[in-house]
This record gives sequence, C-alpha cells and structure tokens, in this order.
Amino acid sequence: MSRSPKSKAIVDTARLNGPEKAAVVMLALGEEHQHIWEALDEEEIKEISQAMASLGTVSANVVEELLVEFVSGMSGSGAIMGSFEQTQKLLASFMPPEKVDNLMEEIRGPAGRTMWDKLGNVNEAVLANYLKNEYPQTVAVVLSKIKSDHAARVLTCLPEDFALECVQRMLRMEPVQREILDKIEQTLRVEFMSNLARTSKRDSHELMADIFNNFDRQTESRFIAALEERNRESSERIRALMFVFEDLSKLDPGGVQTLLRAVEKDQLALALKGASDALREMFFSNMSERAAKIMREDMEGMGPVRLKDVDQSQMAMVQVAKDLAAKGEIMLAGSGGDDELIY
Repeated sequence: MSRSPKSKAIVDTARLNGPEKAAVVMLALGEEHQHIWEALDEEEIKEISQAMASLGTVSANVVEELLVEFVSGMSGSGAIMGSFEQTQKLLASFMPPEKVDNLMEEIRGPAGRTMWDKLGNVNEAVLANYLKNEYPQTVAVVLSKIKSDHAARVLTCLPEDFALECVQRMLRMEPVQREILDKIEQTLRVEFMSNLARTSKRDSHELMADIFNNFDRQTESRFIAALEERNRESSERIRALMFVFEDLSKLDPGGVQTLLRAVEKDQLALALKGASDALREMFFSNMSERAAKIMREDMEGMGPVRLKDVDQSQMAMVQVAKDLAAKGEIMLAGSGGDDELIY
C-alpha cells in the first residue's frame, strides 16, 4: 500500500525498504547528479521512481543518516568497482589480446591515434615530471617527435641543466633506428600512459568531495562530523580532497588576477565578508589601490549579511576557479597539502 504524501513524516530509517532508501538518497543528491540514473536499468529506475513518488515527508535526521550510510557503503568491501583492470580482464575473456590492448589504449587516452599524438595531449608539467627521470637521449627523441610548441613548454618545465643537455642531444641527433623508437614507444605506453590513466581515475571519495563542496557550511560540518563517527578514514580522505574557498589562498598572483576578472564585484564583496583576514588581504593586494579601497567601502556598507548568502558567493567563486583551472587559465593546488596540481 503506497504511502500518502500527506502522511506523518518518516523519522526512522527502519520504516524504509531498499528502493525507498535509494529514493531518499537520489532526492537529496538532486538533479546535478542525474548521471547516477544513467547507470541504472529500466526496472531499477521504475522501482525507485515509484518509491520516490509515494515517500511523503522525510525528516532531516533520516536524510542525514541515509547519506552517511551511502558514503560509508561506498568504502565497504561489498561495492562493485569499475576500473581499467576489471574492464581489460572482461574484454580479454572474449577478445584477442592485441585488440584488447588497442581498445584499452584508446579508452585510457589522452586522445590521439599514435603515441606521439597522445603525448601531445598530456600537460607539459606532467610529461616533464616523467621525462626528468629518463636519459637525456631518450628525452631528446621524445621531444623531437612531438609538436614544437609543446616541446618548448616541456623543456621550460625541466631542470635547466637537464633541459640544456637534452637540447644538445637533439642538435646532434642522428636518424633513430626503428627498433629503438619502438622500444621507447612501448616504454611510454607501459610505464607512463597506463600510470597516467590509473592516477586520473575518479574514486568514490572524489565524487563525494565534490558533493560535500556543494553543501552549505553548516550541512557540510554536520555530515563530516557524522561520517567521522562511523568511518574516520573516509571522512579524512573526503576532507583532504575537498577544495574550499580558503584554498584560493594557494593561487599565485597571476591566478588571483585572472579570477578577479572573472568574478562579479558584488559576489566578491559578499564572499570576502566571510573570509579570513589573510585571504582578504591577498585579494586586496592584487587589486589597484583605488579598487581595493572601493571594495572595502562596499563591504563596510553591506552591514550584517546572512551566512547562507556568504556561503553561496564563496561556493560560486570556487566553481569559477575550477572552471578556469579546467580551461588551463589558472592552476589550483590541492587542499591536501601535497604538491599535486589540478590542470
């Protein structure tokens, strides 16, 4: 018997069956995560939709408990984890090995028909970080095979003495034997491209960090605290992966100025109302004296502001920063304290 939307609010998870729990989680995640629906089959969508339509009111405590259960469950051993290794193993059960290797190489990316095309789509800092541990002669061969503008950017990222040695090897380089070239390609494919694909995979904690980034401050604190009680390891990983407003302090001056040009002045003023003194000063120091003075006056003229409005402005600025980073216009340092960079 379906539950009437006007019935008493659900305050106990024990009253919910599996499809109803799934319906609550999907409602809580909202339209921004519609890709989760795409992973379900038609019967599952129908079952969850029917449960969703007849849920009625669900208390905030129940929603919170189910979301924490959802996050904890993703870290448990009962989850199914799709990966390159699992996919390759499955394909190998009905495909010739050569075809499997070719297909997996295309799936792993970066996009490109040949190994040299693929290298051309790898960020220069990432490629340089790998090449700096290779022999200068090997690096010279690689740089001679990729586009000149990309090779120039890679050389700039290499240690200067090492880069000069590679340049000298390129100047003296004879035509490379096919066997040597094949060996270099194979090494790049096995040691570099496969590791690149593996490190770029997105695990469940990264997904949840993105979701937590979109919570307001109070909700985020509540969920992190609740998750910490049940699964401290997961809560710490999520916290480390989150990129929050205060992490903008790690931007270099060029990045700050690019972000300032992309953000509405009213939004910036509201966001800075809730920022630390150090972060405010960082933004002010990257403005002209006149612009900083006007911004300070605008902030003072606002008077008291709602925390909710400040949170929304800060979240919007973080999203703008992420969009700029995705386009390669700024560089964001991860909030976990490591030197990992997001490009």
